[in-house]
Amino acid sequence: MKLVKSLLLGSAAGLTVVAGAQAADLPVKKAAPVEYVRVCSAYGAGFFFIPGTDTCLRVSGRARFEAGYTQNFTRSGSAGDLSGYRGLGRLNLDARTQTAYGTLRAFVRFELASRTGAYLTSGTQNRAGNSFPALGVDTFGRAQQYVNVDKAFIQFAGLTAGRAASFYDFYAHDFEIIGTSLGSDVSSTNLLAYTATFGQGFSATLSMEDPIFRKVPIFGTGTILGNGQYQVFTAGAGNFTPVLAFNAAGVPVGVANYDVVQRSRMPDFVGALRYDAAWGSAQLSAAVHELTVGNASTVTPFNGFPAIATGAASAARVNNAYGWAVQAGIKANLPFIAAGDALYLQGSYGEGANSYTGINSYNGGWTSNGNIAAGAFNQWYSDAIVDPVNGKMSLARSWTVVASYLHYWTPEWRSAFIGSYGEIYHGTAARNNLALISNLASTGVQPLGNPFLAQSAFNAVLRDSNQIVAGASLIWSPVKDLDIGVEGLYTRQAINSGRVIDPNKTAGAPNGVNAAGLPTLNGAVLPTTNAIDGFNVRMRVQRDF
Repeated sequence: MKLVKSLLLGSAAGLTVVAGAQAADLPVKKAAPVEYVRVCSAYGAGFFFIPGTDTCLRVSGRARFEAGYTQNFTRSGSAGDLSGYRGLGRLNLDARTQTAYGTLRAFVRFELASRTGAYLTSGTQNRAGNSFPALGVDTFGRAQQYVNVDKAFIQFAGLTAGRAASFYDFYAHDFEIIGTSLGSDVSSTNLLAYTATFGQGFSATLSMEDPIFRKVPIFGTGTILGNGQYQVFTAGAGNFTPVLAFNAAGVPVGVANYDVVQRSRMPDFVGALRYDAAWGSAQLSAAVHELTVGNASTVTPFNGFPAIATGAASAARVNNAYGWAVQAGIKANLPFIAAGDALYLQGSYGEGANSYTGINSYNGGWTSNGNIAAGAFNQWYSDAIVDPVNGKMSLARSWTVVASYLHYWTPEWRSAFIGSYGEIYHGTAARNNLALISNLASTGVQPLGNPFLAQSAFNAVLRDSNQIVAGASLIWSPVKDLDIGVEGLYTRQAINSGRVIDPNKTAGAPNGVNAAGLPTLNGAVLPTTNAIDGFNVRMRVQRDF
């Protein structure tokens, strides 16, 4: 029995040796090593190494719902909506790599939104090319899809290149649910900038920025019809203004119709000096902005003059002009009141640069005029008027001030209080000359009225005016990165002096004045006003991640 057991064990051992020898001859296939995503702590929370690289990436975003209710004064045209809604999604990608020259950063932000109804549907975004409107009978002007590459920039060794916020801006509506206070806030423009840091907390930036996002139309009367008369300006069709034309003997015989749709010839130049410290920050910035025009087109003769042959009359060349603006702002952290409290104060002044002062930020982005909820009159924002007598641009002057205070009642409850005021002044001489020449040339649309008639004093076009935008909010954050809030706004537009016709209370234009100097239509006194007030309320639910 022992012999049998020994033979069996020996056979098994021999087989094991043979099998092992044969297995050693076979190729061994090793499993690929698993490369796990590693946390990158060099740049703060949320960053991780992109596998196989030394680049750290943070993916973040936002989901938001908004609803608003606004006062409205008319149901004419596309006006009359009281409520509006918006759903918005945001995706951020922040990639950073450490190099011998410092951090190399690329940042991209995409925003998509569906907007409907009053206020939340924005003509400003259509004009900037960030959205497209619905085309249905009931949806046109009331529904809008918003698509925007909000940010796409590279930062390296002091250089910033790409699509980013303008370096001119400072406060930029930081504490507001939806940015509406007066003041510059261009969060998406194309630029190339260099920032140098020095001292303790000081930095200086020189930025070359895309001028297209700072253009406010030069005042024009519209497009030219086949008979030489004007029609109301329509997008993409042209914008013209008259300049006196003279015959060979030097006698004024009509007007040359100058195309004042602006071209982009040179960038805007922005400079900023900034200081950051534990107590807050301060910034002084300045900008230079070119105003351009095209060439003269047809020539419209004065009343009673015969048609003018091409080349038989000439006008003064309208040269380019340069607008400018300066801004100063300060932010003070106020932890001695409550943790997180802060106060912004900012003021800006400019000539021929109304988007830099932000006088048009509430309702006039990239348009020559706008009103409060289809109010009684439009406030005019044109950067310049071409004086038809000398062919020179008369630059508008504007200024704004804003104060914004953020207060935490508790760590979960906070409020912002915003107040802003601004004024704009148009060249009186250029305005009067334009009204005179437009009537002498019988241009089909005469928005400035006949300067020889008393009722023209009640015309609102290019009047010096002012605006107030103020509001307050209450926001609840029950958990981290979730905001549920409501915000109320009061707005007021007013003429600096005099009165204007109230079109919400009359369907006609005045054709005379009575003994008291009031405008009349066929003897009936027309209602006038010097200001219009508006109110709106918005709410927001927002989750950042």
